[in-house]
Amino acid sequence: MEGSFGLLLNIVITIYLVIDSRKYGKSPVLWGILGFIFGAIALGIYLIKTDRKVIGWIITIISIIGYIALLLVILLGVALIMGGGFS
Repeated sequence: MEGSFGLLLNIVITIYLVIDSRKYGKSPVLWGILGFIFGAIALGIYLIKTDRKVIGWIITIISIIGYIALLLVILLGVALIMGGGFS
């Protein structure tokens, strides 16, 4: 369920970037690919580049914090599985 939500979110971001990038004279193919691969971080950077800086920085910072938190959870899980627990 969570994986399908992430994929759906990336598809929505991709569609938005492809449609909106034409209004600002940006490459829709490039922003579509970036939106699908990087998701919210690409959306934040796109908003910064199209002079919507406040919301762009908010989305970028929240996305980066989320990715760092996910990485820490994964590393903690690997450490616990490998036997390097909190003993």
